Amino acid sequence: MIEATPTSHGNNPMRYGDFGTLAEALDYAALGPTGINIYTGKGEVAEALPYASIREQAIALARRMLGAGLKPGMRVGMIAESDGDFIRAFFACQYAGLVPAPMPLPVAFGGRGAYIEHVRRMIQSADASAMFTPAVVEEWIGEAAQGLGLKYCGTAGGMDNIAPFTGALPEQDAEGLSYLQFSSGSTRDPKGIAVTQRAFMANAHTSSLHGLRIEDNDRCVSWLPFYHDMGLVGFLLIPMVCQMTVDVLPTREFARRALLWLRLISRNRGTLSFSPSFGYELCTRRSGTAAIDDLDLSCWRGAGIGGDMVRAPVLSRFVEQFSKVGFRREAFVPSYGMAEATLALSFTPTGDGFCTDEIDSEAMEQRQRAEPAKADNTRTRTFVLCGEMLPGHDLDVRDVNGASLGEREIGRIFVRGPSLMKGYYGAEEETAAVLSTDGWLDTGDLGYRIARQLVITGRAKDLMIVNGRNVWPQDLEWTAEAEIAGLRSGDVAVFSVDADTDEQIVALVQCRQRDEAARETLRNDIAGLLRTRHGTEANVVLVPPHALPVTTSGKLSRSKAKTLYLAGSFSAEAAEAPASAG
Repeated sequence: MIEATPTSHGNNPMRYGDFGTLAEALDYAALGPTGINIYTGKGEVAEALPYASIREQAIALARRMLGAGLKPGMRVGMIAESDGDFIRAFFACQYAGLVPAPMPLPVAFGGRGAYIEHVRRMIQSADASAMFTPAVVEEWIGEAAQGLGLKYCGTAGGMDNIAPFTGALPEQDAEGLSYLQFSSGSTRDPKGIAVTQRAFMANAHTSSLHGLRIEDNDRCVSWLPFYHDMGLVGFLLIPMVCQMTVDVLPTREFARRALLWLRLISRNRGTLSFSPSFGYELCTRRSGTAAIDDLDLSCWRGAGIGGDMVRAPVLSRFVEQFSKVGFRREAFVPSYGMAEATLALSFTPTGDGFCTDEIDSEAMEQRQRAEPAKADNTRTRTFVLCGEMLPGHDLDVRDVNGASLGEREIGRIFVRGPSLMKGYYGAEEETAAVLSTDGWLDTGDLGYRIARQLVITGRAKDLMIVNGRNVWPQDLEWTAEAEIAGLRSGDVAVFSVDADTDEQIVALVQCRQRDEAARETLRNDIAGLLRTRHGTEANVVLVPPHALPVTTSGKLSRSKAKTLYLAGSFSAEAAEAPASAG
């Protein structure tokens, strides 16, 4: 039986990401006993990797990378499996002066061909000189890389026969690139977000010291994929630069056994763990048919939530279900961030839990103001506050003309600070479109400020204007999913299309019913609900289960759903033959 690394730092005093580079940080973490543990779907330790072992193995692999002809500054693509090989390869790049570019596993792509084409575009976007891959998809990656002139393409173990470089390793550069991070939505035209060593350390330092307020006895537990910024930065890199132990459950195992995530927290006395909304929702749903009395979640002090819109009902249901086994509402830590800012921009103060703001929907839609709801308001909207900006980072909410707005005025969110990306790698035009010369990043999100805290209302590109009203698609999606029997989170995608005189709202709904009468009832019920609750007319189109596209991080992709709809992919014939309910 493999023993997991301990929580205690031993005699190695904790440092909060105050290093020049990731390699320097790993050198320090290796002085203590903590590390990374990879678990199986049975909850057993598959690999225990003390930071000392990771450092030793990463340096050995770095020498083989250089021996294979790779030169400092070159980009190295790597399929981000939740295993020791990825971890070793990522840190090997740091010691070799190479720039790793984590890429996704074959999920949410609709088959082999789509995945291979997507990875090929990523390799080209990063101008990668090598690719590292798990053995299980080695053939696919070889096909994706065919004809691109890579110096190496294969598994990390495949480098064992390469003679290692014996000279001095490259000097580390705090101003150089640390890694490229592909955003989860960049499936059609992938852009690598260039994160420097300095930007990463700035985010790691403020996030750990001021955001999560990490303590000596903290232990992380995560199921998040390493190709997503929350998984890579939040639960691989930041724990390492703070010398914390991390227990990692591979994402595929979480999908099969969601409650194992909570069991690891309970058993190992984990204190910090994050998830998007659907992770908490999935656990709540699974707990309805599984015993949870053996759990003790009283140790979980930082239950972070981010990566998508934070939904108050999801958090409330989780609290209701798991408070009986020690989970506290105050443990929730809503946050806001994006890969273009390394990871985090704001955190709710730890211990505050999640706080909400109920506003008047009419004022929001017609006057772009977040006015507090009154007792006689018939239509309201509740948002979760996402906390205060990290020290050294600025927030500006602007109107369509670029003028700064005041408190409770809804506009486009701009941020500035030391955590921001250098730009999109090799894409100056795309960088200039979002990052100004004076350092302001256009996040593409809409929101407002209240009592120094940030509130997100949605993505600007998703906003629909119908009859002069601003209508948010997630409002309609969440209403249908919450009130129509049989619908689950992620079953509805709402967007608008051009009509003769105005925009027309389309609601794609995943349907598990085969009976036509039941299907017609579902269409009418949803259309009637949206008409009554939101005053909108919607064309409700039923689609098979699992038909709605998602990003690599599992979020609904409305833009891709709209593209598929306009291309005729959701025809009446396709909707008549549901796939397995799953």
